Amino acid sequence: MKLIQKIAFFFEMRSYGVCSWIARTSGISSSKVRVGFIYASFITLGSPLLLYFAMAWILEHKHYFGFKRLKRPTIWEL
Repeated sequence: MKLIQKIAFFFEMRSYGVCSWIARTSGISSSKVRVGFIYASFITLGSPLLLYFAMAWILEHKHYFGFKRLKRPTIWEL
């Protein structure tokens, strides 16, 4: 494998799912969240990366914080 393919594979396997979690909870597509992180990183010289890694750490250790998934009623249960 080429070096770039190895790097891409590494990041795909080790992705934390922060952008998909934000997109899922806010109801927008994950690609828009990812693009927003990329643009914000360029504009603010990388400071959103600190926020991303902090959120990744929280998501990896959410069992310590006691985050519980709330069961929301569906449209058919209202």
